[in-house]
Amino acid sequence: MREDARVTDDTHGSTPLVDEAMKKAAVAWVSVSGGPALALWCAPLEGALLVVSGPGEQAAPGLADSTEAQVSLRGDHGGRIVTWPARVSRVQPGTEEWDTIAPLVAAKRLNASGPTADLVARWAAEGCAVNRLAPAGTPLAGTELPADAQAEPPRATPAVRATRKPFRLHRVRRR
Repeated sequence: MREDARVTDDTHGSTPLVDEAMKKAAVAWVSVSGGPALALWCAPLEGALLVVSGPGEQAAPGLADSTEAQVSLRGDHGGRIVTWPARVSRVQPGTEEWDTIAPLVAAKRLNASGPTADLVARWAAEGCAVNRLAPAGTPLAGTELPADAQAEPPRATPAVRATRKPFRLHRVRRR
């Protein structure tokens, strides 16, 4: 493990490695209650990652009601560099915190339909969850990370179709 990953910043329970990875993060792999890690769009803000989920946004089952999660972030070359436990807190609509944070997150939302104020109003009206993922423990980095790929088999889906033989217009001659 790198030496700087062990030094803890007392202001928000983070490390320099986690702080740097969060600053560059656009996607985080988040696991709730030991479930599979889901790739979620996120926005870094004030030493935490903010994740929006709900109707019309990304699906993050269990995150809105959870208080803890595991977050994995990648480095500049695409590989995982750190995994850390996160304290999950929900930003509630109608609060001063919502009025400050939601517009900042909405401004970073790619492909949003309409202006930022309309997006924030939709999030509040439709019950979307804006969750703050703050570092809350000792991160795993370097040699402490698992050496295997941790790939999982594909999940069952109704979109699977039976594979059919290719259609041929003519007869193939065999010699």
